[in-house]
Amino acid sequence: MKSLLRPLAITLLEGEAKLVLRKYKPKIVSVTGSVGKTSTKDAIFTVIGRPLVARKSAKSFNSEIGVPLTVLGCENAWANPVLWFNNLVHGLVQLLARVHYPKWLVLEIAAGKPGDIARIAKWMHSDIVVMTYFGDVPAHVEFFKSVKELFEEKEEIVKGLKKTGMLVLNADDERVLALREKTKARVITFGFDEQAMFRATNAHIVYEKSRPVGTTFKLEYNGNTFPVTVRGVLGTQPVYAALAALAVGTYLKLNIVDSINALSAHESPPGRMRVIEGIKNTTIIDDTYNSSPSAALAAVLVLGDVKTKARRIAVLGDMLELGKFAVDEHKKLGIAVGENADMLFAVGPRAKYIAEGALEGGMSEKHILEFDDAQKAGKYLEGMLKEGDVILVKGSQAMRMERAVEELMQHPEKAYLTLVRQEPEWKARS
Repeated sequence: MKSLLRPLAITLLEGEAKLVLRKYKPKIVSVTGSVGKTSTKDAIFTVIGRPLVARKSAKSFNSEIGVPLTVLGCENAWANPVLWFNNLVHGLVQLLARVHYPKWLVLEIAAGKPGDIARIAKWMHSDIVVMTYFGDVPAHVEFFKSVKELFEEKEEIVKGLKKTGMLVLNADDERVLALREKTKARVITFGFDEQAMFRATNAHIVYEKSRPVGTTFKLEYNGNTFPVTVRGVLGTQPVYAALAALAVGTYLKLNIVDSINALSAHESPPGRMRVIEGIKNTTIIDDTYNSSPSAALAAVLVLGDVKTKARRIAVLGDMLELGKFAVDEHKKLGIAVGENADMLFAVGPRAKYIAEGALEGGMSEKHILEFDDAQKAGKYLEGMLKEGDVILVKGSQAMRMERAVEELMQHPEKAYLTLVRQEPEWKARS
């Protein structure tokens, strides 16, 4: 029954979303890529949401059903047919009556399988498209014939960009940057590359009382330099997200200083390199939303950069949906762990290859522990922690690595506010 209802719900919601867009004619910012979509989408919303009256995708509503839900302003009804019916009624109300509708939509677009983005691009034409980072072996590649085919799927959203619109590209990814040749729209670039129009330099971690609390960098744009600080999150991804947001805001003629000030109060989404206070005066880097080779490597390098007199501990789960690349990519990640961490907790059957790589990277076998369950790994580590330890936790969604974080955080009673996948429907899953 469920297999029959889902396609029907998708068709009906998509039909309503098309008509709602036609009626209210909002401007659309579409964000895609393989790394950092949600962080970038949220940062853009922080910059333009209030001054331009915008709505953003909730959490990671980025699929064939998530995008129509955002357009309609509806929530995920999970397996509740009554709530799905209510969503359809809500869409009808917007079509039959004149309601207050946002002037801008900031949408996250993802590709889980061939045709996902192409389907959305047929009915949604963007005013601005932001392409984040792709990487050599992106997530979901298992469901495509090749990395090239996956990138071509992402590229579909660019084909739907209005000729009068703007394409915002990550200048540090050659494959992404090459898209500027495939559009007649205006192109703006961001990144660390010298040629980037919105360029970040001198990015580094901010500390308070010897604890990492955020990331700061210098923005170079149009001959000027601006200091930018994003609190509560570490790594290059929040820098990329901030750069993309500032590029979009500036293009839309918003004051760049006001945009920077908005980002200084921005709260990054859960599970994306968020800094969380751990038990025993430790620090957790919570990157548990999902995992891919490029994102996992970036997170491990950040762990290696954190200043601490104690230990750097990597708690890493399987990276899923990599297909034929799985063994090699887990081993490569393990080598980086061996070079940047003092201890590894490997979680899941594929993570054994991370352990093998860590040995190659110079980590002692006695500092490598393997588990089949994230919560068990967290409980074991809880008894081993020492003051000042810094713990990185990351893995694919299905590994439920947030359960390890919940075992280690100072305030588990706030998990529903702080961690990913805290909805009852997720909590009920094994």
